[in-house]
Amino acid sequence: MKNSWHIYTTDIKKVTTNWVAAIIIGGLILLPSLYAWFNIKASWDPYGQTDQIPVGIVNEDQGSSVRGEKVHAGNELVKTLKKNDSFDWKFTTRKKAMDKVEFGDYYAVIVIPKNFSDKLSTVINDKPQKATVEYYVNEKINAIAPKITSKGASVIVDQISSSFISTVNGTIFDIFNKLGIELQEKLPDIEKFEDYIFTVEKKLPDIKKTLDSTYSDAKDADKIIAKAQGMIPDAKQGVQQGLDTIDNTTKFLDDAQKRLDDMAPKVKKDLATVQQVSSDVSKFIHEVQSLDINWDKGDKLSDDIDTKITESIGKIDKVESALKQLQKQNNADQSPGVSAVKENVKKRLDQLAGELQEKNPESLDAIDQAMADLQQEMDKLNNEGDSSENRQQKIENALGQLEVLKQALQEVQQNSGDIKEFIKDKKGQVNDDLTNIKGVADNTNNRIGDFVNEFNQNIEPTLRKEVSSAKQTLNKARGMLVEVQDTIPEVERLLGSTKKNLGDGQDILKYTLNQYPYVHSKITELADKIRDIQKETDLNDIIQLLENDPAAEKSFFQQPVKLSENKLFPIANYGTGMTPFYTVLAIWVGALLLISLLATDVHDRETAYKTHEVYFGRLFTFITIGLLQTIVVLLGDIFIVGVDVREIGWFILFGVITSLIFITIVYTLVSLFGDTGKAVAIIFLVLQIAGAGGTYPVALLPHFFQVINPFLPFTHAIGLMREAVGGIVWARVYHDLLFLVGTGIIFLLLGGFLKAPLNKQTDKMTKKSRESGVFH
Repeated sequence: MKNSWHIYTTDIKKVTTNWVAAIIIGGLILLPSLYAWFNIKASWDPYGQTDQIPVGIVNEDQGSSVRGEKVHAGNELVKTLKKNDSFDWKFTTRKKAMDKVEFGDYYAVIVIPKNFSDKLSTVINDKPQKATVEYYVNEKINAIAPKITSKGASVIVDQISSSFISTVNGTIFDIFNKLGIELQEKLPDIEKFEDYIFTVEKKLPDIKKTLDSTYSDAKDADKIIAKAQGMIPDAKQGVQQGLDTIDNTTKFLDDAQKRLDDMAPKVKKDLATVQQVSSDVSKFIHEVQSLDINWDKGDKLSDDIDTKITESIGKIDKVESALKQLQKQNNADQSPGVSAVKENVKKRLDQLAGELQEKNPESLDAIDQAMADLQQEMDKLNNEGDSSENRQQKIENALGQLEVLKQALQEVQQNSGDIKEFIKDKKGQVNDDLTNIKGVADNTNNRIGDFVNEFNQNIEPTLRKEVSSAKQTLNKARGMLVEVQDTIPEVERLLGSTKKNLGDGQDILKYTLNQYPYVHSKITELADKIRDIQKETDLNDIIQLLENDPAAEKSFFQQPVKLSENKLFPIANYGTGMTPFYTVLAIWVGALLLISLLATDVHDRETAYKTHEVYFGRLFTFITIGLLQTIVVLLGDIFIVGVDVREIGWFILFGVITSLIFITIVYTLVSLFGDTGKAVAIIFLVLQIAGAGGTYPVALLPHFFQVINPFLPFTHAIGLMREAVGGIVWARVYHDLLFLVGTGIIFLLLGGFLKAPLNKQTDKMTKKSRESGVFH
């Protein structure tokens, strides 16, 4: 070890005393740091400079219309990009943009096609179509730029999608909100509808039964209407017969009134004559009583009385005949003609009205009213018939009085015969008989006077009044029959229309009955679904969901998932993240520079050193210069470049340990194998740059590099430096330190024990190579 230390101290003295050597060694110490610093600074924040990457934007969108509202997503996107500084957006035409991207002036081009808005608007259709954004990239310009621009294009698409989804969902939830409010207002109606469905489901058998019954009744009604239509001709005939009868009766009454007008003066005259005769008889008997009767002339007196009485009885018979004629005329008003007409018309009209009202009472209200009026007039006519009976009673009373008068005269006539007989037999009783005759004659005269007054005051006016009333009633009845006659065509039309409508109704009922099984199944199915929904879902919960704030829902769907980023070991920037890799790489490169310029063997001819002494002695020199290189790199990372290192002390310590291990490895390789060892060290460098996971995650590396990764010193050295930069996890530190220290010990042992035997072979190879004049 003493000789090794002597070699080391000698190397230090020579470097410090030889200014040329000192400058070269100073350059070797500084050069690795430049490699690290420049690379770290170059990669300091590359993604923060994407605003300088030119990307072409071509907007060919022609817009669209959604429910009458203009939509121009392309223009909206351009407005958004003009406010976005992620890239150097170049808004231009398709031809110019394609020329620029092909030439390399643009890294990428994004084209918004003509149907962009049109495709987006299909979201409200039953078959929506996705909108497409065309993306063109020139990947030969740079390996990283296409990835960055692709990410930018993806961000644009995401922004469009997010904005569109937010807008659409905002509109949808606004509609939902209104729908929820409307549902809340209509909830009683919905619940009522549910009850209605359940009620209909429960009543379906009764409905079926009612439909069957209605269909059967419709068939019966059709038959009844047909029958009623068949009776219309009879009704027409009956009405016509009634009109004819009324016209005949009216004519008869006119004739009776005319005869009354003709007979009334004669009756009055005859009654006056009878009254005069009665007065003359009374006067005559009075005169007889006052005379000195010559009983010899008794026969003549009796004959005169008989003649006068016979004459009076004849006149009374004329009056009685006239009254009987009036009685006959009054009976004509009660004749079977009028009663039969009234009864026949009433019967036929009642039958027709009843049958029509059974079919369509609402359509025949007018006819029903006409029938009622006619019935009222008929009832009135019957009442007026009662007045005719009164009139008949009065005539009969008059005839009775005439009969009494006639009997009285006949009694006088009989008494006159008795007088004649009495004169023969009992002339003494003549005065008494005359007195009786005079009393009867006076009484008869008074009765005739009363009858004349009765005829003038009651009988004649009553007969005239009743005849006039009967004519008025018949005229009203005729008017009603004419109205009924005019209504019969309308009845025929209504019956025909009702028959047609009834036929249509039968067809509808038949169709309804045929559709009943389908309706029954659908109502039952709907009721079952409502019950299932009631079991699974509360309508109030749905309404509450629909009534959510549309603005809040829009904001939610614009970014439904918010990334809550928690950085366990925050790294300030990309350059800081790359510092472990570039620092470790600079330490290895520094070692390569040393073995490229410094000799691993001692060329001192005065002192003979053993092989292992030379190995360790010159190793100390390499380590010293390597440590100086590393210290410069580490301090420059922190204070010159400005890397944000979490654990500065450990960062420097881990860097020093890494430098010791790397110098040992590289020095040992060259010390043992000469130029071949240099090549191996370079190969090691290449493999470690690719396989250590310094730039890309190991999981992204090819399988070969994933296999060798755990066995590469770079892997563990970078791991140590990352712990110091971001935050230490000691388990990883122990693992990486153990590997590096173990690797260093292995190479120390190899150098200490294998240098002598290996150098015999490598010296021959070195000597031979120098003979070529190409190698130094």
